[in-house]
Amino acid sequence: MSLFVVAKSQSGQAPRVSWFRWVTPANAACVVFFPFKERAGVDIQRPRRGRLLQSAEHLTGMADEALFEFLHMEMVSHVYKEQQSSKGEMDNKDRAICISVLESMGFRVGQGLIERLTKDSPSFKDELDIMKFVCKDFWTKVFRRQVDNLRTNHQGTYVLQDNKFVLLTQLSSGKQYLDQAPKYLAFSCGVVRGALCNLGLESVVTAEVSIMPSCKFQVVIQKL
Repeated sequence: MSLFVVAKSQSGQAPRVSWFRWVTPANAACVVFFPFKERAGVDIQRPRRGRLLQSAEHLTGMADEALFEFLHMEMVSHVYKEQQSSKGEMDNKDRAICISVLESMGFRVGQGLIERLTKDSPSFKDELDIMKFVCKDFWTKVFRRQVDNLRTNHQGTYVLQDNKFVLLTQLSSGKQYLDQAPKYLAFSCGVVRGALCNLGLESVVTAEVSIMPSCKFQVVIQKL
């Protein structure tokens, strides 16, 4: 990915950053503009290296998160529209098919991500060690924050609590639209299941939402 910062100046004044543009190499035509100055309040009147690097890192993370959320919403919309176009009115079976498609997509993504993140990591000691890695390092890389709480019965069942799940924050804050939550969590369930699969753990991953954007992911390890 490439970050382009555009500075504009007025007569007799130092340039102020007013927009930044984020371009993904996978689709160079997909350009997203954000109001840099208004949102970040960055003034480059005094070009200090530390401040500029800190601002660039902050904006890089902000742009990554915005693009991820946008891509995910478009992906969910596309899958449901494709199913609806072939059937017209959707029933529970059609919705289940859409959930399965999104989960499978997430599974493949999770497999690839965990392979990259663990290629230089030491071997994990046990199942719990793997889950701690997923809750801390993996979750931070994918969802920009650590899991808030991890609970287990020590019999292969784990509950991962995220109190501000990034893919639900734009939907609602409360109990509104709870019926829409499952389709926005299917991909993430697949990501977790794919990551665990590549680490040698077959699992069933489900998600539960009682009030958004808080979410609980339940992971049940399948004993071979």
